[in-house]
This record gives sequence, C-alpha cells and structure tokens, in this order.
Amino acid sequence: MTDGVNDPAASIEATAASGHDVRPTFLALALGSVGVVFGDIGTSPLYAFREAAIVASDGHPVTRATVLGVLSLILWALIVTVTLKYVLILLRADNNGEGGTLSLTALATRALGRRTTFVFIVGVIGASMFLGDSVITPAISVLSAMEGLKLATPAFSEYVVPLTVVILIGLFAAQSRGTAKVAALFGPIMVVWFVSIAGAGALHIFDDPHVLVAINPLYGIYFFVDHGGLGLVTLGAVFLCVTGGEALYADLGHFGRKPIQTAWLALVLPALLINYFGQGAKVLADPAAIENPFYRLVPDHFLLPMIVLATAATVIASQAVITGAYSLVHQAIQLGLLPRLTILHTSASHAGQIYIPRVTVSLLIGVLLLVGLFRTSSALASAYGIAVATTMVVDGTLAFVVVWKLWQWPLWRSVALILPFFIVDVTFFSANLIKLFEGAWVPILFGTSMVLLILTWRRGSGILINKTRRTEVPLDTLFRSLEKKPPHLVPGTAVFLTSDPEFAPTALLHNLKHNKVLHESNVILTVVTADTPRVRESERVKITPLSKHFSRIALKFGYMEQPNVPKALAVARKQGWQFDIMSTSFFLSRRALRPSPQSGMPGWQDHLFIWLARSASDATDFFQIPTGRVVEVGTQVTV
Repeated sequence: MTDGVNDPAASIEATAASGHDVRPTFLALALGSVGVVFGDIGTSPLYAFREAAIVASDGHPVTRATVLGVLSLILWALIVTVTLKYVLILLRADNNGEGGTLSLTALATRALGRRTTFVFIVGVIGASMFLGDSVITPAISVLSAMEGLKLATPAFSEYVVPLTVVILIGLFAAQSRGTAKVAALFGPIMVVWFVSIAGAGALHIFDDPHVLVAINPLYGIYFFVDHGGLGLVTLGAVFLCVTGGEALYADLGHFGRKPIQTAWLALVLPALLINYFGQGAKVLADPAAIENPFYRLVPDHFLLPMIVLATAATVIASQAVITGAYSLVHQAIQLGLLPRLTILHTSASHAGQIYIPRVTVSLLIGVLLLVGLFRTSSALASAYGIAVATTMVVDGTLAFVVVWKLWQWPLWRSVALILPFFIVDVTFFSANLIKLFEGAWVPILFGTSMVLLILTWRRGSGILINKTRRTEVPLDTLFRSLEKKPPHLVPGTAVFLTSDPEFAPTALLHNLKHNKVLHESNVILTVVTADTPRVRESERVKITPLSKHFSRIALKFGYMEQPNVPKALAVARKQGWQFDIMSTSFFLSRRALRPSPQSGMPGWQDHLFIWLARSASDATDFFQIPTGRVVEVGTQVTV
C-alpha cells in the first residue's frame, strides 16, 4: 500500500493537481505499478521455492514428486489467490478509486448503512497485521538477496548479516529526505529484474522439460492430500510465493485497475512462473541445487551482477512496504484509530510525499531485531506469511459484505463467489499458524499490539468525550446567556476548534470566564473525516450562521488527505465569509489527563491511553495552523 509517497506516478499527479493538464499514459502507469506494487511478490523467488521444497522433503533428499507437487501448488496459489481473487475481483471493489483494507472497511460500513463492531474489529485486525508484515518484508527480502554472496565465495558468509544491517539502516535513514528523485527508476529497475529472472528460469527449464507437467493441478492436490500434516506445513511455505499479493489491491488508487492488471498478466506473473519452473527443473537435474536454487540458475560470470540487481529489487520492495506503512498509519490517524503523529512532508511540490518519524523508528527497530534474532532468510521464513494470510482472510470477509450488500448480489451468488477464496485463505492461514512457535509469533505479537493500541485509543477517546460532554454547555444555552448579559466585544475573529459543534468549546467558555471578552466574529470549527479517500473542493467547507456574532464551519477532508485548516478556510471566502489570517486567533483546548479508578477501563489500559494522548503531536502542527495565531487553554480531565 502506498500514499503517493515514493510513487513514480506521484509527480505526474502533483503536476496535474497544480493546474497543468498532464495525464499519465497507460504505459507510464503500468510501468510505475511494476516498481511499486510488485516489489514484494516479485522478490519471492529468492526464497519461496527453496523453503517449500525443503519443508516438503522433511529432512530427506528432494524427490521428483516433491518438486512437481510444490511447483503445482505455487502455480495454482498464484492463479487462484492473486490472479482470480485480487486481480480480477477485488480490484473492482474500490472506494472512490482507492483500495486497501481500510478502504474496504469503509466500503463495507457504507454497504451496511451503519458502523458495526464486527466490521470495525475485522478491519482493525487486517490493518494491524499489514503493519506486522511491514516489519518482516524488509528483513527477509534484503537477507535473501545478500545470501547470494555465499555462492560467490564462502568467505563472504560472515558478512551477510552486517551488510544486510548496513543496507537497511541506509534505507530507513533515507526516508527523512524522501526518495522522489530516485522513485522514477523503480519501474525500469523492476522491469529489468523481472526480465532477468524470467531469462534465468528459461535457461534451465529444459534441464528437465518434464517439470512442465506440474501445470496439472492434480500434482499439487495429490501431494497435499497424500502427505497429511506435512502437506499443510508445506502449504504454509508455499504461501511465501503469494506474499505481497495484497499490495495489488492496496495500491489501486495510484495506478488504476487496468494498468495493474496488465502489468501482472503481461509481465510479472509470466516472469515468476518461468523462474519457479526453471528452479524446479534445475533441482530435478541437480538435487544439490536446492541449497539456493534461485542463484544456481545464474551463470557464474553473471552471479555478482544478479546479486546487485536482487539487492536493488529487495530495497525497492522494502521501500514500497515502508511507504505502505506510512499510508496506513496516516489513514488510521485521519479515521481516529490512532493519536495524531508528526507527519513531515519531504517535498514542497508533491503533497503525497510524507515521512512519519515514529513509524520509521519503530519499523527500523523491529527489522533490526528480526535480522539479529533469525540471521538467515530460511529461519525468518517461518515468521513470514501469517500476517499476510490474516490480511487476506480479512479482505475476503469484507469483500463478501461489499459484494452482497453494496453490489446487491443475491446471497447465494455472493457466497458462491467468495466462499472458495475464503476456504483457500483460511487453509493458508491454518498452514501458517502451525509455524507459531517457529517464528510466526513475531508478526502476531506486533499485530496484536497494534490492535490493542487502536482499541485502547478508541475506547479511551469515547470515555473522554462522554466525560467532557457532561460539563459542556449547549450552544443555544450559551447564546441565551450572552443575550442577557453581553460581554465586552473586541475586534477580530476567533476560531474555536472542537469535535462536537453542538456544544460550546471549552476554550470559548474559559475565554469568557477569565478574559470576559468576546470577539466580533466567532467561529465554531470542526474538522470532519469523510469515509472517502478525498473530498472535492466544492464539498470542503460548510458554513452555518448561528447568530450575529457566531457561525459554525465544518471542514471535511478525506481519510487520505492531510488537513490544512488555513487553506480550507481560504476556500470559505468563495462562499462569502470574510477571513483574514492576520486578524484571526485560533483557540485550542489542551487537556491534561489524569487516571481515574472509575474510568471504565482497567488501570493498565487507563495509563496506556494517557500515554498515547501525551505522545500525540500538537494540534497546531497537525492542522497546519500558524503558531503565532494560536491561543491554547489548558484544562484537567480525569479518565
């Protein structure tokens, strides 16, 4: 999932948004999608076939039946889970052009016509597990690329982990400066990568052409059925070949359905299959190649260039995942699922290019811990998969709601369409759950922690709103009081930010109580997040006059937009509202929270919520209000 952050199409979109009629061509969008969407799934051949074949062999030499069974499972996993489910079906379930778990959650909520606990919890789990995957992908991708150095010379073996750490630290350090300047190269580099792995696979398919019989799904079915528990464990390893498939849907908004479908069907899928079958043929002809079948496909004189290309491809895949984490956290903040975090823009001209320091630090710490703990891609493979499998189950569940309620298909047709994919997803999930104590606990722990943070923030925020509402004064009551005893009027405009426009903001009451003045023009301002990714400028501002000295303004932003209050208020001028930033003061309430035994939450959750609230970034910065025009009023609240 990306946010336009390091997106090759972002510069074209930004130019168009700035007023120039520049539209990206279909080829440019398809090329951009190759660089951003397919990095994760495109680097899976580095380790997926090897891990699946080794697991399926269960400590014995690799047999022909094992190779053909694993290849058949890989082929049909790519066809059923990625091609049919995501490419042909889910790409049609867009929320005003956007995809991803949170967009699908918003669609399902809209389809049901109300917010439901089930859809909310399912969506939160899916989004949290995506973040869990964001920690593992950079670690396993770069590690697997660097392990090719062992084949170049055994002397490099001890440098694999240190070099991986250096590359990862460099990648995360570059985030604060943005990567827009090099993002345009992502697409061409990944095209070279896919052509290269297809060429390497094609060189060896005829080492044993009999490998092509694995196209028959019966080889995979027989292997799965005949091997019982081992078959299920093998399926967990086979799932490595489809990790990253969820990104096809998550990045829908930046490239569109047709470019992504074309890139997948015309380039990515054929290249992956040719390489996997080439690895299979190589292992059938030389069983010792199972040690690292991907790099064994490459002629010796091309080994180092392939390692360099693989490293570049894994860095690009990691960048796409980091960008996706930024995008997801940004959406979660806008939807009120997380506290406000500092969001920095790395480009003056491209609004979509953002950097979230706390997310970067958290991901880097997690990635380095994984590299230090597991040290090899084979060991880390056990931890990989469960997060993506969970996200895919969530996507299938929410897709059923959308197909049934929003697309208004009959129930039986909706079940007939989604149930087969759901069964496949649950089977993959079960297969990955078996690896719980081998490493799958890592993304589960990370994802569960994120779910806990989100639920705590939502619950605590609800308690806080209810508690403050008991002491707030309805605006109508305040107006009647002001009419009976008018305060002293001072020139200028006062803007009071509040989450509930029906009640007098705390800052307004304190201003009247302590300063005993009222501005000539007062605005009760609320910032609303829509359930669509973006909002048209014509729908941005809604002005409602309340009295001679008061008006209510609601600013609406999409969940993928960055709120800019002064810029949005400037739009209000077109509707006749007189607004001069230099004669306007913004009044904000700053709450100091204290724990309360009667909060309704356990003590530990009470303290966790207070810590989250204190860690939230300043509202002034988040809403991009000039600091020189802000007056903060402090209050104490127990929760």
